[in-house]
Amino acid sequence: MNLENITPIKGSNKKASKRLGRGQGSGKGGTSTRGHKGAKSRSGYSKKIGFEGGQMPLQRRVPKFGFKNVNRLEYQVLNLESIQQLILNKKIKNKLDIDKIYSLGLARKKSLVKVLANGKISSPVKITAHKFSKKAQKEIESAGGEVNLISLNG
Repeated sequence: MNLENITPIKGSNKKASKRLGRGQGSGKGGTSTRGHKGAKSRSGYSKKIGFEGGQMPLQRRVPKFGFKNVNRLEYQVLNLESIQQLILNKKIKNKLDIDKIYSLGLARKKSLVKVLANGKISSPVKITAHKFSKKAQKEIESAGGEVNLISLNG
């Protein structure tokens, strides 16, 4: 092996592309491969998302329907059966507040929590949440527990 036999590894040296807009003698002067006139030849051009060359874009052609309520409150659901399971697994004793719900991973942090009556609860437990279904509230109180509502305003 001699120095004249050594070649760089394939793909290691990328040959720089020809520089544009450096005079007619460079072969890429004048319009700098952008063609003549039109938006694409101008500096600062960027095509808008969904642009179809002036044709009415699909997003605007398709009929719209339905209603999206901007004031909707999204609740994370917590069922009575999962609360009962926590009691059986000794993760909670007689109190389940909102911080404990977040720390146990039952709901995302800073989300609103609603307790639903899916399943049965047999142990008396004091539960604090943003909302309760009527049936869940009745189940908790009949088991000897207590329901505390957190106000949504502050």
